[in-house]
Amino acid sequence: MTKDAQQDDTSSLVRRLEEEGEVAADYLEELLDVADLDGDIDLDIQHDRAAVEILSEDPTSRSLQILVGRDGEVLDALQDLTRLAVQARTGERSRLMLDVAGYRAGRRRELESVAAEAVERVKASGEAVSLDAMNAFERKVVHDVVAESGLVSDSAGVDPDRHVVIRPASAESV
Repeated sequence: MTKDAQQDDTSSLVRRLEEEGEVAADYLEELLDVADLDGDIDLDIQHDRAAVEILSEDPTSRSLQILVGRDGEVLDALQDLTRLAVQARTGERSRLMLDVAGYRAGRRRELESVAAEAVERVKASGEAVSLDAMNAFERKVVHDVVAESGLVSDSAGVDPDRHVVIRPASAESV
């Protein structure tokens, strides 16, 4: 592939992701209006995905927590609905990531710490370690940390009990 073709592919991807973000922002602004919630919407592109965050206009307010729910359950559902709205408008499947009031960013930091501790336990013992059940976003964060450490990980089980198993790189995959 020529350098010009790569640039065209990259700029085409960026345009598509920007469009996804704009469609998602329109959808979420309407939702905020209907729910009578105040929030600002921030758009970005991260890891070749549209990234949309609803931020509180008042940093001390917890009014947006209703959109997060217990353990991020409402946020997961809202992300799925937003992806469907984007797909309905663009005709393309969306992998957009949604965050509300920094919930996912904070959860990512927690999971990175849990994963790092589990990696150290595996390195020290040479034995596999199974983590608690996690949703797909959470498992992805853990898999990324494990991959960076040089160990291997797999998801095991069936939702809602799907979890990550971390093992030494020399161990056979299950």
